[in-house]
Amino acid sequence: MIRLKFFILGVTVACLAACSENAGSQTEFVKCSGAGFIIGDESYTFVGTNFWYGPILGSEGQGGDRQRLCRELDQLHALGLDNLRILVGSDGKRGVATKVEPTLQEAPGVYNDTLLAGLDYLLMEMGKREMKAVLYLNNSWEWSGGYGYYLEQAGAGRQPRPDEVGYPAFMQAMSQYSMNERAHELFYDYVRFIIGRQNRYTSLNYIDDPVIMAWQIGNEPRAFSEEAKQPFAKWLAEASALIRSLDPNHLISVGSEGIWGCEMDSALYRQISEDPNIDYLTAHVWPYNWGWARQDSLSTDIESACEKVQDYLKSHFLMAQELQKPLVIEEFGYPRDGFSFTPGSPTSSRDRFYDFIFSFIQREPSVGGCNFWAWGGEAIPQHEQWKVGDPYVGDPAQEQQGLNSVFSCDSTTLQVIKRYNANQ
Repeated sequence: MIRLKFFILGVTVACLAACSENAGSQTEFVKCSGAGFIIGDESYTFVGTNFWYGPILGSEGQGGDRQRLCRELDQLHALGLDNLRILVGSDGKRGVATKVEPTLQEAPGVYNDTLLAGLDYLLMEMGKREMKAVLYLNNSWEWSGGYGYYLEQAGAGRQPRPDEVGYPAFMQAMSQYSMNERAHELFYDYVRFIIGRQNRYTSLNYIDDPVIMAWQIGNEPRAFSEEAKQPFAKWLAEASALIRSLDPNHLISVGSEGIWGCEMDSALYRQISEDPNIDYLTAHVWPYNWGWARQDSLSTDIESACEKVQDYLKSHFLMAQELQKPLVIEEFGYPRDGFSFTPGSPTSSRDRFYDFIFSFIQREPSVGGCNFWAWGGEAIPQHEQWKVGDPYVGDPAQEQQGLNSVFSCDSTTLQVIKRYNANQ
C-alpha cells in the first residue's frame, strides 16, 4: 500500500534551514526489493509529480528563476510530493515553436553550461529537502528534440514536426530512430557525458548522489512501427547496459507508457521490462489523449474512462508481480472542466480521476509510486501556445498551456492530494 507523506503547508524557513543542515544524513540510494522500493532497511513508496522544467528554473540564464524554484520545491515538499520526474535537457536549435527552450544540447558535444548549472542547483536544493529525482535522458516526442534531433544529427535529413505534418506522419518518421545506429551512438555520447558529471555545488559525482533515484532512458520511448519493434528492444537493452556500466548505484527504467507505448504489444512490453538492467516498470494513462474521454463530455465520460484505465492497468500490475519488479504510474492527467486552461478554474472531473488513481493504486502491492502530470505551481499562462519569455507550466511547448497543469491555486485538487496523504 502506498503511504503518502503529509507535511503542513505552512512550512517555515526555519524548518527548511534545519532540513538543509541535516541534508548530509540523506546518504542512502533507492533500491528494489522484489516488487517494492527500499531506502536502507525501510520501504519507500511515493506520490510525486512531473517537474520537467526544474533545471531551467535552476539556471541563471534564459528562463532561470531560482527564487521561484525554491518556492516551488518548498510547496511540493509541504504537500509530500517529494519524488520529481525531470527532463535532463532539450536538444537542438532554438526558435522552434513547439520545442522547449533554452536547449541543453545545442549540437553533439556542445552543451549549455548555464543549464548544466541549473541541473546541479536543482539537485542540490532537492537534497536539502530530502527529495528524489528521476532523470530522463531522451524523448520520442518533438517537444524536447529527442528522436528527431538525433536523426537529423545522424544525417537522416530534416525531420518533420506534428504541427507541420500531423502525428501519423511524424510517428512514421520517428520509427526510423530505433534502426539508426549512428543516432544511437550520438545518444550514448550524451549519456556518458551526463552520467559522468560532477555537481559543481555539492562536489558529488552524479553517480554518487543519492538525490537521484533513477536514470530513465527516455520519455515515452516508442518503436512507432511493426518493423521497428525488435530494433527498439535492442536499443533499450544497449542503453540500459551502458547506463549500468557507468553507474552501479542508481536504478534504471525505460520511461514507457506501458503496453500502449509498445504498439499495443504486451509481449514487447514484457520483453523490455524483463531485461535484467531494467529495475522497475512504468506505465502512463491518458484518458483524453487516448480517446477515452471527449473534450465536450469530460464530466459525463469520467466514470467510463476510469473503468478503461482500471482495465488497462491490471495487466501491468500482474506483469510487475510476475517479474517481481515495482511498477510506477509515472504520468496521468485529465483536463479541467469545460476544457479550460485557466488556473483556479473548476477541476471536478480531474479531482475524480486523481481520487480514482490514488484509491486504485493503494490496493495494488506491486505499485511503488506514482507521479501526476504535471506541476504548474505559481505560474500563470500568458498564451495558449507557449512563447519565449512565458513562465513554464506543466504543459510543454506543443500543448495548450494549462491543459494538464496543477497550479498552486487549484485548491480542490490539492485537497485530494492532502486527503490521501493524511489518511496514510
